[in-house]
Amino acid sequence: MKAYLLIQKKIASGELAAGSLISELALSKELGSSRTPVREAVGQLLAEGLLELSTGGGIVVTQLTRQGIVDLYELREALEVFAVGRAARNVMRPTDKERLETLIDETQILLKELKSSGKKELNAEQMRRFMVSDLGFHALLIRMAANIRILKVVNDTRLMIRIFGIQRSGHKRDELELIHRQHREILQAVLEQDAERAQKLLSEHIQASARERLEGFDHWEREVSLASIDIAEHLVF
Repeated sequence: MKAYLLIQKKIASGELAAGSLISELALSKELGSSRTPVREAVGQLLAEGLLELSTGGGIVVTQLTRQGIVDLYELREALEVFAVGRAARNVMRPTDKERLETLIDETQILLKELKSSGKKELNAEQMRRFMVSDLGFHALLIRMAANIRILKVVNDTRLMIRIFGIQRSGHKRDELELIHRQHREILQAVLEQDAERAQKLLSEHIQASARERLEGFDHWEREVSLASIDIAEHLVF
């Protein structure tokens, strides 16, 4: 389990980026263990799709394709929308309400920091804080549906999306404002036990996130393509 959590943490933090080669020897040395638990963890992560076999025969962190991102967001939407509808049918506990409001407030704090800094987008540390609060908000809504299996699948799905997400730039002011407003509206619908509205709002929220992520992926692909052309031209001349 330690080996599994270590590799997963390295992937989530971006230390092991998409395409990074997995070294069982290096990981076993870091853990101070034999290679057996590392090999078992690698096998589990291969089965979950976080790792994949490279053309050279090694094992690398999965490189998401555009269709892969679409598939993951569709899965996330299906599960989370079901979960929030279930959660909205129950009276929310005061502790859950307080926690959700705190997580939403973090986005507001980041907005104020961005405005006062005069910068166009969040820096790496601010993005880390945003991702923690965003994950916490969605995870708590799922926990309120009392379905641990959905939570596990969604967490794994979000982790895979973040493999590419680590490479993206920080959120801009308008993006943060939209996310803050959507989270606030979703919370209000759940508080009012309006399951249909909560599901509609969350569906729109996840679809907006998917569009943003796909735009980022397309931009990244164009940059890679242009860089490849530039290298080829230098080699020719």
